[in-house]
Amino acid sequence: MPHYLPKSVACLRSGLCREHFVHDLLAGVTVGIIALPLAMAFGIASIPEDVASQSGISPPAMGLYTAVIAGFLISALGGSRVQIGGPTGAFIVIIYGVASRHGLEGLMTATLMAGVIVVIMGLSRFGGMIKFIPYPVTTGFTAGIAVIIFSSQVKDFFGLQMGQVPADFLEKWQAFAEHASTWKTATFGIGAGSLLMLLLMRRLVPRIPGAIVVVIVSATVVSAFHLPVETIGSKFGGIPHSLPTPRLPTINLTLIRELIPDATTMAILIAIESLLSAVVADGMMGGRHKADCELVAQGIANTACALFGGLPATGAIARTAANVKSGGRTPIAGMVHALVLLLFMLLAAPLAAQVPLATLASVLMVVAWNMSEVGHFRALLSAPRSDVAVLLTTFGLTVFADLTVAVGVGMILASMLFMKRMADVSGVSVVSRELSADEAELAEFSDPNTLSIRQVPDGVEVYEINGPFFFGVADRLKDTLNAIERPPAVFILRMRRVPAIDATGMHALEEFYHKCQRQGTVLLLSGVHAHPLRVFLTTGFDRTIGKANMFGGIDAALNRAREIMNLPSVSPPTIAVPEVAREMTGGI
Repeated sequence: MPHYLPKSVACLRSGLCREHFVHDLLAGVTVGIIALPLAMAFGIASIPEDVASQSGISPPAMGLYTAVIAGFLISALGGSRVQIGGPTGAFIVIIYGVASRHGLEGLMTATLMAGVIVVIMGLSRFGGMIKFIPYPVTTGFTAGIAVIIFSSQVKDFFGLQMGQVPADFLEKWQAFAEHASTWKTATFGIGAGSLLMLLLMRRLVPRIPGAIVVVIVSATVVSAFHLPVETIGSKFGGIPHSLPTPRLPTINLTLIRELIPDATTMAILIAIESLLSAVVADGMMGGRHKADCELVAQGIANTACALFGGLPATGAIARTAANVKSGGRTPIAGMVHALVLLLFMLLAAPLAAQVPLATLASVLMVVAWNMSEVGHFRALLSAPRSDVAVLLTTFGLTVFADLTVAVGVGMILASMLFMKRMADVSGVSVVSRELSADEAELAEFSDPNTLSIRQVPDGVEVYEINGPFFFGVADRLKDTLNAIERPPAVFILRMRRVPAIDATGMHALEEFYHKCQRQGTVLLLSGVHAHPLRVFLTTGFDRTIGKANMFGGIDAALNRAREIMNLPSVSPPTIAVPEVAREMTGGI
C-alpha cells in the first residue's frame, strides 16, 4: 500500500544520483562514529550489574546490537528519509526497572510486546494521534528521565566503592552519601577531564563528534599510564565479535500479564520519540514523513531487537540531526551508520575493552543535560497554573515513583484539565474550522468583519483559528506555512474566536513565529482576547512578537501589513465593529 511504502523504496524508485550517494555514505560514517560510544553507554546504564552477571551478558554489546539491528531496519522500512534509530536515553529508566524485576527474559518479552503494540498502532493509523499528548507531559517526563540518568552515572563518574546501586531515587542518593569517602582520584580525574573536554569541544568545535574523541583519548591515557580505572574490559570482559543468534524469549502468560503496563509505556515512548525526531528532521530539511509507516518500522525493529537480545529502540533526535547536518538525505545514510557499527564489532571489538566507564558516565551526563531542556522547563513554569501542575506532577512521579505511573497520571490530569477548559468556554464549539483560510467566510454576509468586503494586498495571507487553542489544535499551526506555495511577506493570524490558549498552543505559536522569521515573513496577530493576551504578557511573547504587531481588529492588522509593504492605508468599512471586548489601536 502506498501509505506504508518505505521512504527507502520511494527514493530508489525516484533514482539516486552519485552525488547524493556519496553524501549519504559520508553522513552514515559520521553518525556511526557518533553512535558508537552512545550505544555502549546506553547499554551499560540500562542493565543492572546483578542481572548482567547472572545472565552472562555484556550490556555494552546489547547497546551495539540495538544500534545495528534497529538502525538498519528503521532506515530501510521507515517513513522518514533521514531518521536514525537506536537506543536512546529515554528508555534507560524503564529498561532498568523491567530488568531489575523480571531479568533478561522479562526485558526481551517486554521489548517484543512493545514492538507488536507499535506495529498495531501504525496499522491502526495512530500516527496522527501522538500530537494529542500535551507538551507539559512530554517535558515533565523527559526532564525527570534526565535527572535519573544523571543520578545513575554518579557511581562510575567518581569511582565509588559500593555494591549494587539502589533503584529508588532517594535511596540511591543516600547510598552515594554513605560511600562518598570511597571515591577514587584517578577515576574522578578521567571522568572530570572527559566531561570538560566534551563541553569545550561542543562550544569550540561543534562539528567534531566529541564523544568518540574523548573515548579514544581517555582509553589511550588509561592504557598508557596503567591507571587503576575500571574499564569495559575489566568489568564486562569486552564485547563480542559478532551478532548473536536470534531466539524467542520464553513465553510465560503470567509474565506477559505483569509486563503489559511496562510494554505499553515502552510502546508510547517509542511512538512519541520516533515521531518527534521525524518532525525535527522534516523541519531541518523540508519534506514530510509518513507517521504510520514510521510506526510500523519502529515496531518491526523493536521486535527484531528482542530476538537478538537488544534493547528497545526509537528515533534518536540528536543522531538524526547530526545525519542531516552531515549531508544525509536518504535512508542509505541510516543503513550505512548501522553497517559502520557492525564493522566495528567484527574488526575492532578488543579496542572497546580499554574504554573507561568514567568516560561513558561523562557522555551520559551530557546526554542527560541535553534531554532536560532546562530552558523549556523553566519557560513552562510561567504557563497557566494548571499546566504547571501537570508538568511538576509528571516530573515528580517520574523521578520519585515510576515512569509508567508518571505518563498515565500526566495524561489523566491533562485530559481532566482539557474537559474543564471546554466547560469554561461553553457555547463555543471545540474547533469548527481549524486554521481554515478566510476565503471560507465569503458566505458569512452577516459578519461585519468578514474579509469578503475587505481588500487583502498581494503577498498577505490571512488565516483564522476557531475555538480554544489547546494541544489538539496546535499541530495544525505547525503545518500552515508548508501548505502555502510561497512564503508570504506578511501572515495575519486571526484569533477573534480564540477565548483561551494553553502551554502547548503557546509553544506552537512561538515555533510558528520563529518559522515565519526564518522564511522572512512578518507575523501579525488580530483579535487577541483577554485570556490569550494575559498568557502572552506572562510568558513574554508580547515582547517577542512586538506589541506593534498585535491588534484588536482585522482592519488595523491589514493596515499594518500595508505599512510593512509600503502601501497606503485603507479606511475600514462603515459596518465594521470591534472584534474583542476592548478594541486595541495601533498595537497594544
